[in-house]
Amino acid sequence: MPGATLQLPGWLPFANRVVRVLNRLGLRLGTIHVLTVPGRRSGVARSTPVSPLTVGGRRYVVAGLPEGDWARNVRAARRGELAAGRRRADVALVEVTDPEERRAVMRAFPVEVPSGVPFFVKLGLVTKGDPDEFAAAADRVAVFEIRTETD
Repeated sequence: MPGATLQLPGWLPFANRVVRVLNRLGLRLGTIHVLTVPGRRSGVARSTPVSPLTVGGRRYVVAGLPEGDWARNVRAARRGELAAGRRRADVALVEVTDPEERRAVMRAFPVEVPSGVPFFVKLGLVTKGDPDEFAAAADRVAVFEIRTETD
């Protein structure tokens, strides 16, 4: 799908608002966390639901749209707050550029975050939850390592 413009599903903004509200109320929704980073131009806090996954003892988050707003904000800020229910942690976010590491993270995604598979299918990045298919899509997504002060 080189050259194709990926688009977010129309229902996503509403669903993201619902998830952010439930998170503020202290409710956890499976693997979903809320990542808040400063906007790259305004500096105003911007929040988006994400599903972190752990591979080889390190935590990651994947942006299905590598040039989407939240991925560009993360690249600019390189820091943020990750919240799950009432638990919050300040984090550093480092983009993964090593192709092998990116493939390993993507290969693990459908196993670690099965509820996220339909989102990647909807974007047209994969057709099913096959780890090899996800690994093959690694060059079409943004992968960020999540680091805390204890890392």
